Amino acid sequence: MSVNGKRIGFGLTGSHCTYDEVFPEIEKLVHAGAEVLPVVTHTVKNTDTRFGKGEDWIERIEELTGNKVIDTIVKAEPLGPKIPLDCMVIAPLTGNSLSKFANAMTDSPVLMAAKATLRNRKPVVLGISTNDALGLNGVNLMRLMATKNIYFIPYGQDDPIKKPNSLVARMSLLLDTVEAAMNGEQIQPVLVERYKDQ
Repeated sequence: MSVNGKRIGFGLTGSHCTYDEVFPEIEKLVHAGAEVLPVVTHTVKNTDTRFGKGEDWIERIEELTGNKVIDTIVKAEPLGPKIPLDCMVIAPLTGNSLSKFANAMTDSPVLMAAKATLRNRKPVVLGISTNDALGLNGVNLMRLMATKNIYFIPYGQDDPIKKPNSLVARMSLLLDTVEAAMNGEQIQPVLVERYKDQ
């Protein structure tokens, strides 16, 4: 299913090193005709790192999508009943937010938007970026993998030698994953040799 004319929520969490891979994918959604509503966590908005300042990332995503960021739980809640989404994307999804989502802890605008979307029985697409997906967070990853209306951008180990528990999505497959998810299908294969995509 094409994203043209669809309303897509796009959640960013605090994997700052992944933003440069994600923003071109947001641009693809916009160019494909989607209305993209950006949703950010407190960490995204208020943290400055070697990868950039929070305020600069906010300015960039607002300019790219033409919409103001949704940055509070109160602002995100209407994405269920009043402003329904055709699909909600979270990319990058940190291990912290992944574990909270898997355990029904709705403590950020991004997770509220995802919960609201699931309530409407619409797809939520996840692009993971976490150092512990093959460690303690593995149980949370598998719980979400087995949950109805949740789909994954294909992922793999980004550095199996130095970071053997780390998994990162192949963000270049984001648009394809969203289109498949809106048809109720998980793009395959889910497990890819991510480190060879560098």
